[in-house]
Amino acid sequence: MTRSNITTDGAPAAIGPYAQGVRVGNLVFTAGQGGLDPVTGQIVPGGIREQTARTLENLKAVLEAGGSSLGQAIKVTVFLKDMNDFAAMNAVYASYFGADSDALPARTTVEVARLPRNLLVEIEVVAEV
Repeated sequence: MTRSNITTDGAPAAIGPYAQGVRVGNLVFTAGQGGLDPVTGQIVPGGIREQTARTLENLKAVLEAGGSSLGQAIKVTVFLKDMNDFAAMNAVYASYFGADSDALPARTTVEVARLPRNLLVEIEVVAEV
């Protein structure tokens, strides 16, 4: 199976020794993305809604650079700093993934003690090509 790293300017550069994404065969695995502006590398202003939207835009860029899309996502993992933000995150998430039950990815959402750079949300995706 062929493996290749994915790099795009449409998402923040990796802040450690990892790839923004990896394509293996017909699958794309993204690194966790957060609400960081890809140009400045800073957390976007606002709260959970703004960070979730930026996070999903960053994921969209990585997936597209790897030949995939959010519509081809098969598994999503959401890490929340505070589970009280679930409803707000979920509303933004639904606007990106829609309500078509035949195309929705599987998803796990967990609350974590802390995220890098004190982000409110981090999301990773596995998608088909």
